[in-house]
Amino acid sequence: MRMAHPGIMARESRMPLDQSPLAIPDAAHLFATSGRLLAAAALGGLIGAQRERVHSAAGLRTHILVALGSALFVLAGREAGFSASDTSRVVQGIIAGIGFLGAGTILKLADRGEVHGLTTAATIWVTAAVGVAASIGPLWVPALAAVFTWAVLAFAVRLESGRIKSPPVS
Repeated sequence: MRMAHPGIMARESRMPLDQSPLAIPDAAHLFATSGRLLAAAALGGLIGAQRERVHSAAGLRTHILVALGSALFVLAGREAGFSASDTSRVVQGIIAGIGFLGAGTILKLADRGEVHGLTTAATIWVTAAVGVAASIGPLWVPALAAVFTWAVLAFAVRLESGRIKSPPVS
């Protein structure tokens, strides 16, 4: 059976109850799933490499793992036979859950009126989205998003360094 969404892996029925959970899928399916996980990891690595270069709290390994984990949650659900609405709930859980990871990178220095880590939190959030997109749709979408994210991180800092920082308003 063909699915309504051609970008999503095209096997309607997943893991029948009479099939061993250790059964190896056919080569084409194994290759497609591996390719999506590898793409998620590589695109997360692209974003993470830039964060590593600027000595961010969340660097290369963190971003690779966030993208890979996000893709794995979605793909595992699809393999278990989740419907599109079930998959949507998995994605909603990733979006909400990744916020807690990002929140852990934010540090507020009340005495100086400064907040640090917002960019790191945002890149963790975008990296999770890249992982989800790599697992359910055409791969050009997360690739384009990762390249745009890398460009913003690499070049927007030059625009920010040119502005004068005003003192915090009390």
